[in-house]
Amino acid sequence: MSVGLSLAGAAATLLLCSQPAAAAEINAGFVSLYGVLDTSLEITDSGSGWTPRLDSGAFRGSRVGLHGAEPIGGGTAIVFTLENGFSSVDGSLQVPGSIFNRQAWIGASGPWGEVRAGRQYSPIYIPFKGDLDAFGAGTIASGLNNLSKITPYASNAVAYLSPRVAGFSATLMLATRDPSEDDGNGIDGYYVTASYRLDELHLLYARQQTHGAGALRANLGGASYGFGKLRVWLSFFNGDGGSPVYHGAGGALSAQYSVSANARASLGYAHVRDYTTPGGNADQFSAAFEYDVSRTLQLYFSAAYLANHDDSSFTLRGVNVTGLPVAYPGAPVAGVQFGVLERF
Repeated sequence: MSVGLSLAGAAATLLLCSQPAAAAEINAGFVSLYGVLDTSLEITDSGSGWTPRLDSGAFRGSRVGLHGAEPIGGGTAIVFTLENGFSSVDGSLQVPGSIFNRQAWIGASGPWGEVRAGRQYSPIYIPFKGDLDAFGAGTIASGLNNLSKITPYASNAVAYLSPRVAGFSATLMLATRDPSEDDGNGIDGYYVTASYRLDELHLLYARQQTHGAGALRANLGGASYGFGKLRVWLSFFNGDGGSPVYHGAGGALSAQYSVSANARASLGYAHVRDYTTPGGNADQFSAAFEYDVSRTLQLYFSAAYLANHDDSSFTLRGVNVTGLPVAYPGAPVAGVQFGVLERF
């Protein structure tokens, strides 16, 4: 539905949640309201018995946001995104006291690429969420998500997203320190992502290095290839740092088969060497099924078994879901998940 709203009016619409999804024309540009509702029932045994719970954002984080663009000539437009995460289980903010915790940036976009400034997804998070395993790095089924560690969002950041040229594209981001962090050269971290696409072959690599408290170095990479209805992903990951401290390296192999135009089935395996404990490592075996009821409504089912070895304590989690802690170091974790995802 289109209405003649000013930007302030569109923001008020978002905050008050009093209108359905809308697009507002602003000086030949637009502002669109969008969102995701992701709710699932999870039943997990982390070593002390089966525990049921209702989750929000296991597959795709529940969110509501505004995206806008205003052409300024020459094929260039001023663009912005404001996005907030919330719980579809109880309606609470994902981050208390922060209304746009996921994204709050302004930039410019054109044939030359796009520049953004503000809080935004880190470049390493973008390929992580869709191009490195059959599970989109979401739900308890993604061993890639459960066994690795990255920084999903960056504040005070400036990023450049290149156009795709001869199959290649890249993203560069530099994050500056918050004014409260008076401890160095002002650089909070950098992120680099490069990808290549040729028909059904997709290759990518991403790296991050953050500084200050909880500094985290991480690398991700992988390839996928489509064989008709089947697509196969092979990926690797490693990282050192963060809070709590993570130090691991591993890989994942997964495949997805399109049963029909609306249904997909996936299988996967992931392994990590856990350097935080002598001899520690873990293996995960997973399965998932997705069914598109309509263009905006999706049902999903996930199942996983995670075998911790020695004193490793990895667990099953989701995109915005904290995993249940293991009952004891080395405990195996098993779980199933039934979810519904609505986009608007």
